Amino acid sequence: MPDLQGQSGMSLIEAKDISVHHGDFPALERVSFAIDAKEIVTVVGPNGSGKSTLLRTLLGVFSPSRGQIIRKPGLTIGYVPQKLAQESGLPLTVRGFLSLPKRVSDAQAQAALEETGAVGLEQRQISELSGGQMQRVLLARAILNEPDILILDEPTQGLDQPGAADFYALIERVRDQHGCAVLLVSHD
Repeated sequence: MPDLQGQSGMSLIEAKDISVHHGDFPALERVSFAIDAKEIVTVVGPNGSGKSTLLRTLLGVFSPSRGQIIRKPGLTIGYVPQKLAQESGLPLTVRGFLSLPKRVSDAQAQAALEETGAVGLEQRQISELSGGQMQRVLLARAILNEPDILILDEPTQGLDQPGAADFYALIERVRDQHGCAVLLVSHD
């Protein structure tokens, strides 16, 4: 396979024969794939199959023990985690959360919340949100940076079937509106 760096038609992100080991445990073995602009890719598998490890490797949290990850220069990633680790007593409103780590204007925050169906939650505490509300707020935060690729780690975990279907439709609308690629991990 030719090296894609520097070419105008290159993929947004590419995994070339990557393996990831946690100590002696092989979490991923020889995975290769590429994601192009506006493409939706879903990785499906049972718990413990390495899906989250793959995402974290693409994000740069883990380094591959073999192979390489190639990112298009200047690639912007929006990330929606499985869950948000939070201190239950931490007083943080949705509006405050949207300005982490970089402050966004009220207009930007409002537009992102409207787009994700989370309008009206601005002053609610993050710790008080339902699972579906939290996922919409996490998605709003992810799109504030106008990502080239949106990476979602089991975003419908804990949602009922109608809630999951609505969220998948929302992801497609976000992709269409922003023109970003989507990499989605699911156990469904």
